[in-house]
Parts: sequence; structure tokens; C-alpha cells
Amino acid sequence: MKSSAFVCQSCAYTTGRWLGRCPDCGAWNSLVEEQRVEKKAAKNKRARAGEPVRPVKLTGIKPESFRRSSTGITELDRVLGGGLVAGSLLLIGGEPGIGKSTLTLQVCERLAKKDSGVLYISGEESAEQIRLRAQRLGAENDNITLLCSVELEEILEAINEVQPGLVIIDSIQTVFSSSLASAPGSVSQVRECTAELLRMAKARTITTMLIGHVTKFGAIAGPKTLEHMVDTVLYFEGEQFQQYRIVRAVKNRYGPTNEIGVFEMSDSGLTEVPNPSEFFLSGRHPDTSGSAVAATVEGTRPLLVEIQALAAATPYALPQRVATGFDLRRLNMLICVLERRAGISTAGQDVFLNVAGGLKVQEPAADLAVLAAIASSVRNKPVPADSAILGEAGLAGEVRSVSRAEARLNEAARLGFKQVIVPRRNLTPKLRSGDGVKVTAVESVRQALEELGVA
Repeated sequence: MKSSAFVCQSCAYTTGRWLGRCPDCGAWNSLVEEQRVEKKAAKNKRARAGEPVRPVKLTGIKPESFRRSSTGITELDRVLGGGLVAGSLLLIGGEPGIGKSTLTLQVCERLAKKDSGVLYISGEESAEQIRLRAQRLGAENDNITLLCSVELEEILEAINEVQPGLVIIDSIQTVFSSSLASAPGSVSQVRECTAELLRMAKARTITTMLIGHVTKFGAIAGPKTLEHMVDTVLYFEGEQFQQYRIVRAVKNRYGPTNEIGVFEMSDSGLTEVPNPSEFFLSGRHPDTSGSAVAATVEGTRPLLVEIQALAAATPYALPQRVATGFDLRRLNMLICVLERRAGISTAGQDVFLNVAGGLKVQEPAADLAVLAAIASSVRNKPVPADSAILGEAGLAGEVRSVSRAEARLNEAARLGFKQVIVPRRNLTPKLRSGDGVKVTAVESVRQALEELGVA
């Protein structure tokens, strides 16, 4: 028996009739007809056995201690919160060619050495291609089983046969179920296949990793419910033609979120970067105007990154404002604060801002470093090379406090910086000692720029 419904390709809204515009997300011509082959529902085995599911009190539930398995990759274990949890479902997204398949194959090799069975399911590459990559990475092991298939029913049968400890699906957008008439990659296929794999992972306590495609906007393709269904969502960041890669956890039911792992892409695969601050500051020219070092925090890890700014006279009527690795709207706001509260005008000048190394800085603690870099470029005066900066800028020109100031200061001291500009509200007796670093507390943007000599 077949039934049809119209599903929005943008938000997975479902209706029984076609509509020109989706009532949920407002997208035009996004509803596509999908047919489903209805199967006769099986009776509930527990209900037939006379064991109906009953509600229980929260205090009467015995918490089961979940066990973790180290992936053998320290940076990835940091992002996951200590390792892979048995029975968890992970989703890894990123741009094409950024290293998703490389990382998962390296995880397979580490776990296979521990006599843990691994089943690698590929829907995009042939067995020969995967074997060549495994040879290049040195990831060949008899405990790794390969299946090239895109049919969900075949995949589930292979899992039952192999009984692995880890399953890799590369990628979830290529998997389809014969019970659905829609094409692979459609909203219904991605949602239903993920739901089946989720039930399998929880019922058999098998750790499952899904590799997902991303859209042109950088989000994982498919319905947003895909990210809600899985236990952990990891994003690959970085440019395909640069050597660095950053793995960021944006959702993790078993550990911290917004934690990052830093890797370097080489011929032998992804190599861990144990000291990312030195990595992001490598190649810095300290005596050049328009450069400032920001003390940021990613997850639980303090990082020092170089903020580069360039201001130049524009030939156009409207000056350009371009930001790479930083929010453009916040850059425009900070330029207004710089002009009104610090008296440094960028009218008639193009302003380009770049976070060196390709890291995307999202926290407001980098505001003061951004303002210092722009002012340095406008005044053509370099910021002191041994100074690190942290602080959030308000619209009134005040410098607001930031979190984990002590960890940022310790990271700056470890890398040899002699002065750190901090908000006055963060100045505690323990922070004032500075551990050999001069701590300069400021209350306003103007005062910070004067201390740095770029006002």
C-alpha cells in the first residue's frame, strides 16, 4: 500500500497537499511529493507478552555507567569529552575534501589495533579507493571490514553479521531505504535512515559515526531534525587548500560543547597540533602596523590568535568592510565605537579584517584586539609585539569583563608575552600578580589604545 505526502526540502514540513509556499519556513516551491510504501505494522512483542511499558519514578531509576573508548587521537578525544561512548550516534559534517573520511579511517585504524571490530560502509567510493587511502595512511588492519552499499536493509544485515564495535557510514545522504519511494538524500530518506540507525545503535550498543554533506551555507544537508536525533555533532572547519583543520563540537550529550581539536593535514593524514597558540601565531611579523594578538577561549582551551587589519583610502563612494574569520556586523559596530568613542575615523577608508590561521573567532572577548588592530593600521603605528589583549567593547566605549581571564593570562605568559591588557573588572589580586607578566587594567577603549600607543 502506497501513500503520498508533500515534504518541504528546507524544513521538513509535511502536508497532504501541494502548496506554493511552505507555511512553516516561508520558502517558495520547496514542497516535493514523496511516496512511501506502507508496511503492515507488527504487534508490539512486549504488549503480547503481557509486559506493558509503565512510567517509573525518576529516583527509582538506576543510572548505568556508560563506558568510553579512546580513539587513540588526543585532540579528537578532547572534543568528544574523553572518547567514544558505546551506543552513541555521531554526525560529522564539513566541506568536501576537508578530511572527514581521512579522520574516520584513522579512528578505524586506532580502534582496530585494540581488537575492536570496525565496519566501514561507503556509499561514495569503491573498495579500491578506500584501500589506496588506507595504504597511504597506514591504516590497514584485518579487524576493519568494508562494505560498499547504499541500501539500508543491506547495511543492517551486514551489521548483524559482523557485530562490530564501531560503524562508519560515509555518507548518510547516499543511504536509502526501499520502503520509501523518494530519492536518496531527500528529507524523508535522510530522516528515516538516521532513525533506523539510531535504533540499531541504541539496541545493540554499537557506536555509529555518520558523515554528512554540507550545504553552500555551511550547514549539514538534510532536515534540521537530523542534528537533533544524534548524540554528538562535529563540524570540520578550515580551508581545503590550507594545512590546518579544526574539529568543533557544537552538540555533545556526553561531554562539553564548543570544544575544538586542531589538526594539520599532511601526506600521512591528519596530525595533531598539541600547541595551537604557537601554530596560529607562526609567521607573525610583530613590527608591522595593523597586527594585534587576542587572547580567546575555545571551549575549555585558551588560544592566542593574531588579528590583522588593513585600512586604506578607497576609490569608491562607499568604503568596503570585509571580515574573514570574524562577524561582519560586529566589525561594523566596532568601527562606529572606534570613531565615536576613541576619535579614530575610518571614513573614506576600506577596512579589511582577518583572523590569521583561518580560525573563526566568535566570542566578544576579541573586540578590544580588533579595535587595536584597526587603530594601529589607521595610525600606522605597530602594537607592542609583546602585548596580548582581551576585553569586550560596549557601545558606550567601555571595556567589559570576560570569562576565564586567568587562563588567558597564563597562556600569554607561557608564550613569552610581557604585557596583557585586561578589563578592570577582571583585575583580581591573583590576576594582578601576573606571574611575571605586566597586567594593565583599562576601563575604556580610548584608555586601552593609549596604553598600546595607537590612539
